[in-house]
Amino acid sequence: MNSAELERALLKAHAATDTTALIRLYTLAGDQAEVAGEIDRACFYLTHAFVFALEAGAAEADPLNARLAERGRAKRLTF
Repeated sequence: MNSAELERALLKAHAATDTTALIRLYTLAGDQAEVAGEIDRACFYLTHAFVFALEAGAAEADPLNARLAERGRAKRLTF
């Protein structure tokens, strides 16, 4: 998914309050930024994914927290 498609999908997921899609899409955005070597941008997106995952009680919260903790962006939490 290119950046324009991803941005449209994120806006659509926000408008629909689709938490599952928001977690997936913000994680994807973080993955793409990380591959591009843009760690600050990746962590920005991963933080959003993490917050949505926490709010939803989604299983993705733990691995997202681990990724952020590995980069010094969050404390490692116990789930």
